[in-house]
Amino acid sequence: MITMDWMKHPKARRNLSADALIRASLERGAGELAANGALAVKTGKYTGRSPGDRFIVRDALTEKSVDWGSVNQPFDSKKFDNLCRKVTEFLAGREVFVRDSFACADSRHRFSIRVVTQYAWHNLFAAQLFLRYGAAEKPAGESAMTILCAPDFKANPAEDGTNSECFVILNFEKKIILIGGTEYAGEIKKSIFSALNFLLPGHGDLTMHCSANVGPQNDVALFFGLSGTGKTTLSADPHRRLIGDDEHVWSDQGVFNIEGGCYAKCIKLSEKLEPQIWKALRRGAVLENVVIDPKTKIPDYDDGSLTENTRAAYPIEYIDNAVIPGVGGHPNVIFFLAADAFGVLPPVSKLNPEEAMFHFLSGYTAKLAGTERGIKDPQATFSNCFGAPFLPRPAMFYAKMFEKMIKRHDVPVYLINTGWIGGGYGVGKRISLPYTRAIIDACIRGDLKNVKFKPIPKFRLSIPESCPGVPAEILDPAKTWSDKQAYETQAEKLAQLFEQNFKKFN
Repeated sequence: MITMDWMKHPKARRNLSADALIRASLERGAGELAANGALAVKTGKYTGRSPGDRFIVRDALTEKSVDWGSVNQPFDSKKFDNLCRKVTEFLAGREVFVRDSFACADSRHRFSIRVVTQYAWHNLFAAQLFLRYGAAEKPAGESAMTILCAPDFKANPAEDGTNSECFVILNFEKKIILIGGTEYAGEIKKSIFSALNFLLPGHGDLTMHCSANVGPQNDVALFFGLSGTGKTTLSADPHRRLIGDDEHVWSDQGVFNIEGGCYAKCIKLSEKLEPQIWKALRRGAVLENVVIDPKTKIPDYDDGSLTENTRAAYPIEYIDNAVIPGVGGHPNVIFFLAADAFGVLPPVSKLNPEEAMFHFLSGYTAKLAGTERGIKDPQATFSNCFGAPFLPRPAMFYAKMFEKMIKRHDVPVYLINTGWIGGGYGVGKRISLPYTRAIIDACIRGDLKNVKFKPIPKFRLSIPESCPGVPAEILDPAKTWSDKQAYETQAEKLAQLFEQNFKKFN
Protein backbone atom coordinates (compact mmCIF):
# COMPACT_ATOMS: atom_id res chain seq x y z
CA MET A 1 0.00 0.00 0.00
CA ILE A 2 1.26 3.48 -0.85
CA THR A 3 0.42 6.57 1.14
CA MET A 4 0.41 10.24 0.25
CA ASP A 5 0.52 13.56 2.03
CA TRP A 6 -2.67 14.91 0.49
CA MET A 7 -1.99 18.46 1.63
CA LYS A 8 1.12 18.40 -0.60
CA HIS A 9 -0.65 16.91 -3.61
CA PRO A 10 0.31 19.18 -6.55
CA LYS A 11 -3.30 19.39 -7.79
CA ALA A 12 -4.98 19.62 -4.40
CA ARG A 13 -7.53 22.33 -3.65
CA ARG A 14 -7.27 22.64 0.10
CA ASN A 15 -10.01 23.61 2.55
CA LEU A 16 -11.88 25.79 0.06
CA SER A 17 -14.79 27.92 1.20
CA ALA A 18 -18.34 26.88 0.40
CA ASP A 19 -18.55 29.56 -2.30
CA ALA A 20 -15.32 28.37 -3.90
CA LEU A 21 -16.54 24.77 -3.92
CA ILE A 22 -19.85 25.82 -5.45
CA ARG A 23 -17.99 27.71 -8.20
CA ALA A 24 -15.71 24.73 -8.80
CA SER A 25 -18.71 22.41 -9.11
CA LEU A 26 -20.50 24.70 -11.56
CA GLU A 27 -17.36 25.22 -13.63
CA ARG A 28 -16.95 21.45 -13.95
CA GLY A 29 -20.59 20.89 -14.87
CA ALA A 30 -21.22 18.92 -11.69
CA GLY A 31 -24.43 20.66 -10.66
CA GLU A 32 -26.66 23.70 -11.05
CA LEU A 33 -27.85 26.47 -8.82
CA ALA A 34 -31.47 26.17 -7.75
CA ALA A 35 -33.63 29.25 -7.35
CA ASN A 36 -33.16 29.11 -3.57
CA GLY A 37 -29.36 29.26 -4.01
CA ALA A 38 -28.66 25.61 -3.14
CA LEU A 39 -26.37 23.50 -5.33
CA ALA A 40 -28.44 20.78 -7.00
CA VAL A 41 -26.58 17.62 -8.04
CA LYS A 42 -27.41 14.16 -9.33
CA THR A 43 -25.76 11.01 -8.06
CA GLY A 44 -26.37 8.79 -11.07
CA LYS A 45 -26.84 5.07 -10.63
CA TYR A 46 -26.52 5.09 -6.86
CA THR A 47 -29.22 7.22 -5.19
CA GLY A 48 -28.93 5.55 -1.80
CA ARG A 49 -26.51 3.57 0.29
CA SER A 50 -25.26 0.25 -1.04
CA PRO A 51 -25.08 -1.92 2.09
CA GLY A 52 -23.98 -5.01 0.18
CA ASP A 53 -20.78 -3.19 -0.78
CA ARG A 54 -19.67 -2.17 2.72
CA PHE A 55 -16.70 -3.95 4.35
CA ILE A 56 -14.44 -3.80 7.39
CA VAL A 57 -10.85 -4.97 7.17
CA ARG A 58 -10.40 -8.05 9.32
CA ASP A 59 -7.20 -7.79 11.36
CA ALA A 60 -5.90 -8.12 14.93
CA LEU A 61 -7.79 -4.97 15.95
CA THR A 62 -11.19 -6.06 14.66
CA GLU A 63 -11.04 -9.87 14.70
CA LYS A 64 -12.71 -10.42 18.08
CA SER A 65 -14.69 -7.18 18.50
CA VAL A 66 -16.63 -6.87 15.22
CA ASP A 67 -19.91 -8.68 14.69
CA TRP A 68 -19.00 -10.31 11.38
CA GLY A 69 -21.76 -11.21 8.92
CA SER A 70 -23.84 -9.76 6.12
CA VAL A 71 -23.74 -6.25 7.65
CA ASN A 72 -20.07 -6.21 8.63
CA GLN A 73 -18.49 -8.12 5.79
CA PRO A 74 -14.80 -8.96 6.35
CA PHE A 75 -12.21 -7.68 3.90
CA ASP A 76 -8.73 -9.08 3.50
CA SER A 77 -5.97 -6.70 4.60
CA LYS A 78 -3.75 -7.47 1.61
CA LYS A 79 -6.66 -6.91 -0.76
CA PHE A 80 -7.25 -3.59 0.98
CA ASP A 81 -3.61 -2.53 0.57
CA ASN A 82 -3.77 -3.31 -3.14
CA LEU A 83 -7.06 -1.49 -3.64
CA CYS A 84 -5.86 1.48 -1.58
CA ARG A 85 -2.79 1.70 -3.82
CA LYS A 86 -5.01 1.76 -6.90
CA VAL A 87 -7.31 4.45 -5.51
CA THR A 88 -4.34 6.54 -4.37
CA GLU A 89 -2.73 6.32 -7.80
CA PHE A 90 -6.07 7.16 -9.43
CA LEU A 91 -6.44 10.32 -7.32
CA ALA A 92 -2.75 11.21 -7.51
CA GLY A 93 -3.08 11.99 -11.21
CA ARG A 94 -6.16 14.17 -10.82
CA GLU A 95 -7.28 17.40 -9.26
CA VAL A 96 -8.55 16.62 -5.76
CA PHE A 97 -10.32 18.54 -3.03
CA VAL A 98 -9.01 18.13 0.50
CA ARG A 99 -11.04 18.99 3.60
CA ASP A 100 -9.90 18.98 7.23
CA SER A 101 -12.87 18.63 9.55
CA PHE A 102 -13.70 16.88 12.77
CA ALA A 103 -16.50 14.98 14.46
CA CYS A 104 -17.91 15.20 18.02
CA ALA A 105 -19.06 18.59 19.28
CA ASP A 106 -17.80 17.92 22.81
CA SER A 107 -14.18 19.12 22.72
CA ARG A 108 -13.17 16.30 25.07
CA HIS A 109 -14.03 13.79 22.33
CA ARG A 110 -12.90 15.64 19.18
CA PHE A 111 -12.19 13.24 16.29
CA SER A 112 -10.24 14.70 13.36
CA ILE A 113 -11.16 13.78 9.79
CA ARG A 114 -9.45 14.39 6.44
CA VAL A 115 -11.70 13.99 3.40
CA VAL A 116 -10.07 13.69 -0.02
CA THR A 117 -12.60 13.84 -2.84
CA GLN A 118 -12.55 13.67 -6.61
CA TYR A 119 -15.61 15.92 -6.87
CA ALA A 120 -15.86 19.46 -5.53
CA TRP A 121 -19.46 19.00 -4.42
CA HIS A 122 -18.53 15.97 -2.32
CA ASN A 123 -16.05 18.19 -0.52
CA LEU A 124 -18.80 20.78 -0.02
CA PHE A 125 -20.99 18.01 1.41
CA ALA A 126 -18.24 17.04 3.86
CA ALA A 127 -17.66 20.68 4.78
CA GLN A 128 -21.33 21.13 5.66
CA LEU A 129 -21.95 17.75 7.36
CA PHE A 130 -18.87 17.51 9.57
CA LEU A 131 -17.75 20.04 12.15
CA ARG A 132 -15.70 22.95 10.90
CA TYR A 133 -12.55 24.44 12.38
CA GLY A 134 -12.76 28.09 13.36
CA ALA A 135 -10.70 30.73 11.58
CA ALA A 136 -8.17 30.84 14.42
CA GLU A 137 -7.95 27.05 14.81
CA LYS A 138 -5.41 24.81 13.18
CA PRO A 139 -6.43 21.31 12.05
CA ALA A 140 -4.73 18.44 13.80
CA GLY A 141 -1.50 17.32 12.13
CA GLU A 142 -2.56 13.69 11.84
CA SER A 143 -6.18 12.78 11.18
CA ALA A 144 -7.88 10.10 13.22
CA MET A 145 -9.44 8.91 9.94
CA THR A 146 -8.84 9.74 6.28
CA ILE A 147 -11.54 9.22 3.65
CA LEU A 148 -10.54 8.71 0.02
CA CYS A 149 -13.61 9.20 -2.18
CA ALA A 150 -13.18 8.37 -5.87
CA PRO A 151 -16.59 7.88 -7.54
CA ASP A 152 -15.12 7.38 -11.02
CA PHE A 153 -12.88 4.54 -9.85
CA LYS A 154 -14.70 1.27 -10.48
CA ALA A 155 -13.53 -1.83 -8.66
CA ASN A 156 -12.92 -5.14 -10.42
CA PRO A 157 -14.63 -7.65 -8.08
CA ALA A 158 -12.65 -10.62 -9.32
CA GLU A 159 -9.34 -8.88 -8.73
CA ASP A 160 -10.13 -6.50 -5.87
CA GLY A 161 -12.29 -8.74 -3.66
CA THR A 162 -15.36 -6.51 -3.73
CA ASN A 163 -18.93 -7.54 -4.55
CA SER A 164 -19.37 -4.99 -7.33
CA GLU A 165 -17.80 -1.89 -8.84
CA CYS A 166 -18.90 0.01 -5.73
CA PHE A 167 -17.11 -0.27 -2.38
CA VAL A 168 -17.02 1.31 1.08
CA ILE A 169 -14.20 -0.20 3.14
CA LEU A 170 -13.18 0.76 6.68
CA ASN A 171 -9.67 0.00 7.90
CA PHE A 172 -9.31 0.90 11.57
CA GLU A 173 -5.67 -0.12 11.82
CA LYS A 174 -4.59 2.01 8.85
CA LYS A 175 -7.13 4.74 9.72
CA ILE A 176 -8.37 4.88 6.13
CA ILE A 177 -11.82 4.63 4.56
CA LEU A 178 -12.03 3.87 0.83
CA ILE A 179 -15.14 4.87 -1.13
CA GLY A 180 -15.38 4.22 -4.84
CA GLY A 181 -17.82 3.51 -7.66
CA THR A 182 -20.66 5.55 -6.15
CA GLU A 183 -21.51 9.26 -6.17
CA TYR A 184 -24.01 9.02 -3.30
CA ALA A 185 -22.60 11.38 -0.66
CA GLY A 186 -24.36 9.64 2.21
CA GLU A 187 -21.63 6.99 2.13
CA ILE A 188 -19.14 9.65 3.31
CA LYS A 189 -21.31 10.60 6.27
CA LYS A 190 -22.23 7.07 7.33
CA SER A 191 -18.69 5.72 7.04
CA ILE A 192 -17.56 8.09 9.79
CA PHE A 193 -20.59 7.18 11.89
CA SER A 194 -19.70 3.51 11.48
CA ALA A 195 -16.12 4.22 12.52
CA LEU A 196 -17.22 6.06 15.66
CA ASN A 197 -19.70 3.28 16.46
CA PHE A 198 -16.68 1.02 16.73
CA LEU A 199 -14.27 3.35 18.49
CA LEU A 200 -16.26 5.36 21.07
CA PRO A 201 -18.29 2.56 22.76
CA GLY A 202 -14.99 0.83 23.39
CA HIS A 203 -14.26 3.74 25.76
CA GLY A 204 -17.69 3.60 27.43
CA ASP A 205 -19.52 6.25 25.38
CA LEU A 206 -22.80 5.24 23.73
CA THR A 207 -23.08 6.22 20.06
CA MET A 208 -26.68 6.60 18.89
CA HIS A 209 -28.55 6.85 15.58
CA CYS A 210 -30.86 9.59 16.79
CA SER A 211 -31.66 13.28 16.59
CA ALA A 212 -31.75 15.54 19.65
CA ASN A 213 -33.17 18.87 20.71
CA VAL A 214 -33.46 20.88 23.90
CA GLY A 215 -36.29 22.98 25.37
CA PRO A 216 -36.43 26.24 27.31
CA GLN A 217 -35.88 24.36 30.58
CA ASN A 218 -32.75 22.67 29.19
CA ASP A 219 -34.80 19.49 28.82
CA VAL A 220 -33.23 17.20 26.21
CA ALA A 221 -35.24 14.89 23.94
CA LEU A 222 -33.79 12.09 21.80
CA PHE A 223 -35.44 10.72 18.66
CA PHE A 224 -34.29 7.27 17.53
CA GLY A 225 -35.30 5.92 14.14
CA LEU A 226 -34.18 4.81 10.74
CA SER A 227 -34.27 6.93 7.61
CA GLY A 228 -37.73 8.21 6.77
CA THR A 229 -39.22 7.83 10.25
CA GLY A 230 -39.07 11.53 11.12
CA LYS A 231 -35.87 12.10 13.12
CA THR A 232 -34.95 15.25 11.24
CA THR A 233 -38.51 16.58 10.87
CA LEU A 234 -39.57 16.07 14.49
CA SER A 235 -36.36 17.37 16.02
CA ALA A 236 -36.51 20.56 13.90
CA ASP A 237 -39.06 22.14 16.23
CA PRO A 238 -39.41 25.95 16.14
CA HIS A 239 -40.13 25.93 19.89
CA ARG A 240 -37.00 23.98 20.80
CA ARG A 241 -33.32 24.25 19.93
CA LEU A 242 -31.73 21.62 17.68
CA ILE A 243 -28.66 19.81 18.99
CA GLY A 244 -28.43 17.58 15.91
CA ASP A 245 -30.57 15.63 13.44
CA ASP A 246 -29.00 12.18 13.13
CA GLU A 247 -25.95 11.05 15.11
CA HIS A 248 -25.15 11.60 18.79
CA VAL A 249 -23.13 10.30 21.71
CA TRP A 250 -24.36 9.84 25.28
CA SER A 251 -21.42 10.15 27.64
CA ASP A 252 -21.16 10.55 31.40
CA GLN A 253 -21.39 14.32 30.86
CA GLY A 254 -24.54 14.24 28.69
CA VAL A 255 -25.41 14.21 25.00
CA PHE A 256 -23.43 15.72 22.14
CA ASN A 257 -23.74 15.86 18.36
CA ILE A 258 -21.29 13.93 16.24
CA GLU A 259 -21.84 16.17 13.22
CA GLY A 260 -21.95 19.83 12.24
CA GLY A 261 -24.75 19.61 9.71
CA CYS A 262 -28.01 17.96 8.71
CA TYR A 263 -28.85 15.47 5.94
CA ALA A 264 -32.61 15.68 5.55
CA LYS A 265 -34.90 13.69 3.32
CA CYS A 266 -36.79 16.28 1.31
CA ILE A 267 -39.28 14.29 -0.74
CA LYS A 268 -42.60 16.17 -0.44
CA LEU A 269 -40.94 18.83 1.70
CA SER A 270 -43.48 21.43 2.79
CA GLU A 271 -42.78 25.01 3.86
CA LYS A 272 -45.91 24.89 6.01
CA LEU A 273 -45.15 21.64 7.83
CA GLU A 274 -41.34 21.84 7.92
CA PRO A 275 -40.50 25.56 7.91
CA GLN A 276 -37.07 25.24 9.52
CA ILE A 277 -35.79 22.74 6.96
CA TRP A 278 -37.37 24.75 4.13
CA LYS A 279 -35.53 27.89 5.23
CA ALA A 280 -32.24 25.99 5.54
CA LEU A 281 -32.21 25.13 1.85
CA ARG A 282 -30.28 28.11 0.56
CA ARG A 283 -26.81 28.94 -0.74
CA GLY A 284 -24.32 26.51 0.74
CA ALA A 285 -26.81 23.66 0.93
CA VAL A 286 -26.55 20.65 -1.38
CA LEU A 287 -29.65 19.10 -2.94
CA GLU A 288 -29.20 15.49 -4.05
CA ASN A 289 -31.42 14.17 -6.86
CA VAL A 290 -34.05 16.88 -6.39
CA VAL A 291 -35.71 17.69 -9.72
CA ILE A 292 -35.13 21.33 -10.72
CA ASP A 293 -37.41 23.13 -13.15
CA PRO A 294 -35.23 23.85 -16.22
CA LYS A 295 -36.67 27.35 -16.68
CA THR A 296 -37.45 28.70 -13.22
CA LYS A 297 -34.80 26.63 -11.37
CA ILE A 298 -37.35 26.07 -8.59
CA PRO A 299 -36.91 22.71 -6.82
CA ASP A 300 -39.86 20.33 -7.12
CA TYR A 301 -39.78 18.46 -3.83
CA ASP A 302 -42.84 16.41 -4.82
CA ASP A 303 -41.06 14.89 -7.83
CA GLY A 304 -39.56 11.50 -6.96
CA SER A 305 -38.77 10.50 -10.54
CA LEU A 306 -35.03 10.27 -9.84
CA THR A 307 -35.52 8.67 -6.41
CA GLU A 308 -37.77 8.88 -3.38
CA ASN A 309 -34.57 9.34 -1.40
CA THR A 310 -34.06 12.99 -2.34
CA ARG A 311 -31.73 14.64 0.15
CA ALA A 312 -30.58 18.02 1.39
CA ALA A 313 -27.29 18.65 3.20
CA TYR A 314 -26.75 21.90 5.08
CA PRO A 315 -24.81 23.20 8.08
CA ILE A 316 -26.67 23.08 11.36
CA GLU A 317 -26.26 26.85 11.69
CA TYR A 318 -28.90 27.16 8.95
CA ILE A 319 -31.49 25.97 11.47
CA ASP A 320 -32.82 28.80 13.63
CA ASN A 321 -31.85 28.45 17.30
CA ALA A 322 -29.51 25.52 16.72
CA VAL A 323 -27.29 24.72 19.70
CA ILE A 324 -23.68 25.67 18.87
CA PRO A 325 -21.67 23.69 19.82
CA GLY A 326 -24.11 20.77 19.79
CA VAL A 327 -23.83 19.76 23.43
CA GLY A 328 -26.64 19.13 25.93
CA GLY A 329 -27.31 17.49 29.25
CA HIS A 330 -28.65 14.01 29.92
CA PRO A 331 -31.95 13.25 28.11
CA ASN A 332 -35.25 13.89 29.87
CA VAL A 333 -37.29 11.83 27.40
CA ILE A 334 -36.54 9.35 24.61
CA PHE A 335 -38.64 8.55 21.54
CA PHE A 336 -38.40 5.48 19.33
CA LEU A 337 -39.82 6.31 15.89
CA ALA A 338 -41.28 3.61 13.64
CA ALA A 339 -43.04 4.03 10.30
CA ASP A 340 -45.31 1.00 10.64
CA ALA A 341 -46.35 -0.18 7.18
CA PHE A 342 -48.73 -2.72 8.73
CA GLY A 343 -50.73 0.08 10.38
CA VAL A 344 -51.18 -1.79 13.65
CA LEU A 345 -48.82 -0.01 16.06
CA PRO A 346 -50.41 2.80 18.11
CA PRO A 347 -49.47 6.44 17.46
CA VAL A 348 -47.95 6.58 20.96
CA SER A 349 -47.15 4.01 23.60
CA LYS A 350 -45.13 3.96 26.79
CA LEU A 351 -42.30 1.51 27.47
CA ASN A 352 -40.90 0.36 30.79
CA PRO A 353 -37.11 -0.34 30.85
CA GLU A 354 -37.52 -4.00 29.84
CA GLU A 355 -39.91 -3.08 27.02
CA ALA A 356 -37.55 -0.32 25.96
CA MET A 357 -34.74 -2.86 25.66
CA PHE A 358 -37.00 -5.10 23.55
CA HIS A 359 -37.89 -2.31 21.14
CA PHE A 360 -34.35 -0.88 21.10
CA LEU A 361 -32.95 -4.24 20.06
CA SER A 362 -35.82 -4.74 17.60
CA GLY A 363 -35.54 -1.35 15.88
CA TYR A 364 -38.70 -1.94 13.85
CA THR A 365 -39.78 0.29 10.96
CA ALA A 366 -40.55 0.06 7.26
CA LYS A 367 -37.78 0.62 4.74
CA LEU A 368 -39.22 3.35 2.60
CA ALA A 369 -38.73 3.63 -1.15
CA GLY A 370 -35.32 4.90 -2.19
CA THR A 371 -33.53 4.65 1.15
CA GLU A 372 -31.48 1.79 -0.29
CA ARG A 373 -30.98 0.64 -3.83
CA GLY A 374 -33.61 -1.88 -4.89
CA ILE A 375 -36.28 -0.82 -2.39
CA LYS A 376 -39.34 0.33 -4.38
CA ASP A 377 -42.18 -0.42 -1.95
CA PRO A 378 -42.17 -0.18 1.85
CA GLN A 379 -40.91 -3.34 3.54
CA ALA A 380 -41.17 -4.29 7.19
CA THR A 381 -37.72 -4.55 8.69
CA PHE A 382 -35.91 -4.84 12.02
CA SER A 383 -32.68 -2.94 12.54
CA ASN A 384 -30.88 -3.55 15.84
CA CYS A 385 -30.63 -0.40 17.95
CA PHE A 386 -32.25 1.57 15.11
CA GLY A 387 -28.95 1.53 13.26
CA ALA A 388 -27.78 -2.00 12.41
CA PRO A 389 -26.15 -1.02 9.07
CA PHE A 390 -23.70 1.20 10.99
CA LEU A 391 -22.93 -0.96 14.05
CA PRO A 392 -19.64 -2.86 13.87
CA ARG A 393 -20.02 -4.38 17.34
CA PRO A 394 -22.71 -6.89 18.45
CA ALA A 395 -26.12 -5.31 19.05
CA MET A 396 -26.25 -6.47 22.67
CA PHE A 397 -23.06 -4.51 23.36
CA TYR A 398 -24.89 -1.23 22.56
CA ALA A 399 -28.18 -2.35 24.12
CA LYS A 400 -26.64 -3.03 27.51
CA MET A 401 -25.05 0.40 27.47
CA PHE A 402 -28.43 1.93 26.57
CA GLU A 403 -30.24 0.06 29.36
CA LYS A 404 -27.62 1.15 31.89
CA MET A 405 -28.01 4.80 30.89
CA ILE A 406 -31.83 4.99 30.93
CA LYS A 407 -31.95 3.30 34.33
CA ARG A 408 -29.20 5.46 35.79
CA HIS A 409 -30.90 8.68 34.66
CA ASP A 410 -34.52 7.44 34.98
CA VAL A 411 -35.47 8.46 31.43
CA PRO A 412 -39.03 7.72 30.17
CA VAL A 413 -39.18 6.03 26.74
CA TYR A 414 -42.05 6.23 24.24
CA LEU A 415 -42.64 4.36 20.98
CA ILE A 416 -44.12 6.64 18.30
CA ASN A 417 -45.70 5.30 15.11
CA THR A 418 -45.11 7.86 12.34
CA GLY A 419 -46.47 5.40 9.77
CA TRP A 420 -49.93 4.22 8.90
CA ILE A 421 -53.19 4.06 10.88
CA GLY A 422 -56.61 2.69 9.95
CA GLY A 423 -55.01 0.05 7.72
CA GLY A 424 -51.70 -0.92 6.24
CA TYR A 425 -49.84 0.76 3.39
CA GLY A 426 -52.20 1.17 0.44
CA VAL A 427 -55.33 0.88 2.62
CA GLY A 428 -54.93 3.17 5.61
CA LYS A 429 -53.37 6.60 5.71
CA ARG A 430 -50.21 7.97 7.23
CA ILE A 431 -50.77 9.69 10.55
CA SER A 432 -50.76 13.46 10.17
CA LEU A 433 -47.62 15.34 11.19
CA PRO A 434 -49.57 17.80 13.40
CA TYR A 435 -50.92 14.87 15.45
CA THR A 436 -47.45 13.41 15.83
CA ARG A 437 -46.10 16.80 16.91
CA ALA A 438 -48.93 17.10 19.47
CA ILE A 439 -48.01 13.67 20.84
CA ILE A 440 -44.32 14.58 21.08
CA ASP A 441 -45.16 17.86 22.84
CA ALA A 442 -47.43 16.08 25.34
CA CYS A 443 -44.74 13.53 26.20
CA ILE A 444 -42.11 16.24 26.63
CA ARG A 445 -44.38 18.30 28.89
CA GLY A 446 -45.20 15.22 30.97
CA ASP A 447 -48.91 15.40 30.15
CA LEU A 448 -49.16 11.61 29.98
CA LYS A 449 -47.80 10.94 33.46
CA ASN A 450 -51.25 10.88 35.05
CA VAL A 451 -53.10 9.30 32.12
CA LYS A 452 -54.30 5.69 32.34
CA PHE A 453 -52.48 3.25 30.05
CA LYS A 454 -53.77 -0.02 28.64
CA PRO A 455 -51.16 -2.77 28.13
CA ILE A 456 -50.85 -4.57 24.79
CA PRO A 457 -48.77 -7.60 25.79
CA LYS A 458 -48.31 -8.93 22.27
CA PHE A 459 -46.25 -5.82 21.41
CA ARG A 460 -44.78 -5.27 24.89
CA LEU A 461 -46.12 -1.74 25.30
CA SER A 462 -48.99 0.28 26.79
CA ILE A 463 -51.24 2.85 25.12
CA PRO A 464 -52.79 5.96 26.73
CA GLU A 465 -56.53 6.55 26.97
CA SER A 466 -56.08 10.20 26.00
CA CYS A 467 -53.49 12.65 24.73
CA PRO A 468 -53.89 16.45 24.45
CA GLY A 469 -54.40 17.61 20.88
CA VAL A 470 -55.05 14.13 19.50
CA PRO A 471 -58.44 12.49 18.83
CA ALA A 472 -58.93 9.69 21.36
CA GLU A 473 -60.29 7.34 18.69
CA ILE A 474 -56.92 7.11 16.87
CA LEU A 475 -54.89 6.20 19.98
CA ASP A 476 -56.07 2.58 19.90
CA PRO A 477 -55.21 1.22 16.43
CA ALA A 478 -57.83 -1.56 16.66
CA LYS A 479 -60.56 1.08 16.68
CA THR A 480 -59.32 2.79 13.49
CA TRP A 481 -59.75 -0.26 11.26
CA SER A 482 -63.13 -0.82 9.60
CA ASP A 483 -62.36 -4.52 9.35
CA LYS A 484 -61.60 -5.62 12.93
CA GLN A 485 -60.67 -9.17 11.94
CA ALA A 486 -58.20 -7.83 9.38
CA TYR A 487 -56.62 -5.76 12.14
CA GLU A 488 -56.25 -8.77 14.43
CA THR A 489 -54.69 -10.78 11.61
CA GLN A 490 -52.18 -8.05 10.78
CA ALA A 491 -51.41 -7.37 14.44
CA GLU A 492 -50.75 -11.04 15.12
CA LYS A 493 -48.57 -11.26 12.02
CA LEU A 494 -46.42 -8.31 13.11
CA ALA A 495 -46.23 -9.54 16.71
CA GLN A 496 -44.93 -12.88 15.45
CA LEU A 497 -42.32 -11.07 13.35
CA PHE A 498 -41.20 -9.19 16.47
CA GLU A 499 -40.86 -12.38 18.49
CA GLN A 500 -39.16 -14.26 15.68
CA ASN A 501 -36.63 -11.46 15.26
CA PHE A 502 -35.98 -11.28 19.01
CA LYS A 503 -35.12 -14.96 19.30
CA LYS A 504 -31.59 -14.22 18.10
CA PHE A 505 -30.98 -12.29 21.34
CA ASN A 506 -32.22 -15.02 23.69
